[in-house]
Amino acid sequence: MNPQNAASTTPRSWEASPPPGRGVGGLVRYVVAAALARTADGGAVVAVVLLVTSSGGSGTLAGVLGACITAPHLLGPFVARTLDLARDGRKVIAAACLLYATALTAGVLTYGHSPVALTALLLATVGACGPLLTGGISSRLPAIVGPELRTQRRAQGWDVATYGIGGTVGPSLVAALSGWVSPTAAALALALGAATAAGGVLLLPLTPPSHGGDRAAILKPGATLALIARTGRLRRTVYLTMVVALSVAALPITAVHLTKILGIEPATAALLTAAYGLGNLTGSIAVMTLPLTGAPDRLMRRLALGVVAGLLTVTVSPAFAVSVAAYALTGILNSFFFASTLAARTEYAPSGARGQVFIWVAALKITSGSAGTALAGSLTGVSVRLPLVVGLLAVSVAVAAATAETRFARADEKDS
Repeated sequence: MNPQNAASTTPRSWEASPPPGRGVGGLVRYVVAAALARTADGGAVVAVVLLVTSSGGSGTLAGVLGACITAPHLLGPFVARTLDLARDGRKVIAAACLLYATALTAGVLTYGHSPVALTALLLATVGACGPLLTGGISSRLPAIVGPELRTQRRAQGWDVATYGIGGTVGPSLVAALSGWVSPTAAALALALGAATAAGGVLLLPLTPPSHGGDRAAILKPGATLALIARTGRLRRTVYLTMVVALSVAALPITAVHLTKILGIEPATAALLTAAYGLGNLTGSIAVMTLPLTGAPDRLMRRLALGVVAGLLTVTVSPAFAVSVAAYALTGILNSFFFASTLAARTEYAPSGARGQVFIWVAALKITSGSAGTALAGSLTGVSVRLPLVVGLLAVSVAVAAATAETRFARADEKDS
């Protein structure tokens, strides 16, 4: 079977044998477990940076140890195969949550009392588990909520919300606990959340393994990446996701510098980033209430253009109030776009590689976002708004490429 056909028939592969406990109860347990896991993942880097700097460590050391958590996300696809091979994927994810909690606890407790190399190794272990707490958990959602398309799309809105909660509550919790107690206490609280998430994952409905007993049918990581590269709809999902992630990563960096142009206090930059986070949560609520309709391939292109519109609004904002609204609007549009990418991964990934596809896309998205942050930091030295302009142009080019690719594919189908 050709990969495109395999992807198009994916939902039916698990529709025939629904797992017990599926539905609203399963979704509630999913949201709780995912929110806890992603709050831990969202706050870990901030906790480590604060731990190092508050104890007199250099900014360079803080950056290196923070990178020990983010960089290993690229190893996620190689870990992900165990998820597709497992008879019970819940145990794999729960084990990752427990290892995450243990390694984070050991990492922060050994800092300053053991060689830095040991702390770095423990934090790298944390980072290697991260993809299973993000894309790995998301790969469980389709089978939990059932095959009905509208239900899937609404559930994807909940999934987007858990990412928004993780990205907002995680750093906020760390900042609060670091001020009230210590960065070590904040990191330990995150570890406790990850360990609790392990119990929540085990309470999810059991999903029958996608390989149906034929473990040889599960693709290896390299073969999965090759599948993504040659399958048009998955390929477009990857590069649109990466380019949008790179572009919106400029927003927090730009917020700090925009305050100088707008003539306001630098501390108010936090209001801009908070508006973006609130926009993300608002968008996810909107997707829950009014699920996206239409083919994910088309939705991604249209919603990516929506992100372009949001970035353009931020770029031309003449006043602080307008900038706050523009940041919130961009957050809403980005959450819509993210929901469309989850739909694409769900509906286009073949069943034997769904976990790996989810984690490949998540890993590449995180990497691209990190690159976007670094790029924005360098470009703001030239012009404050330059990172935004580069971002919106990059997304526009990616959408144009995806549109052209889709039209050529349709023309080839007609010719054949």
